[in-house]
Amino acid sequence: MSRASAIIADVVAIAVFALLARMAHQSDDMPFTFGGWLSTLWPFLIGVAAAWVVIAAAKWDGAKLHPAGWVAWLIVVVVGLSIWGIRNQAFPHWSFIIVASVMSVILMLGWRAVATAVTRRKTTVAV
Repeated sequence: MSRASAIIADVVAIAVFALLARMAHQSDDMPFTFGGWLSTLWPFLIGVAAAWVVIAAAKWDGAKLHPAGWVAWLIVVVVGLSIWGIRNQAFPHWSFIIVASVMSVILMLGWRAVATAVTRRKTTVAV
């Protein structure tokens, strides 16, 4: 998988995460609109960008679960929740931290696990 494809996969994973979060928590203060979705998305996209700076600097294969996937997930969660906290002038509630962490790890590591399985299957079938 190319680096560009892996970056796109992370962006899509985080976009899905933000969409699901916005759908689950829509209210008058947080409407389920395109603008509302972008408001949820952008802090975590900054996390994706920061993660990929680290992945590129370390010269890791960004599609691999270890170490790139785990490090990317950790950076995305820390950066995204930190920006959320600064923007909202509050420490995120523990339940938000848990749900954001679990959903993002499933999505960010999930696509990597599928990509690894597909690559292994192609290699096994080709031999």
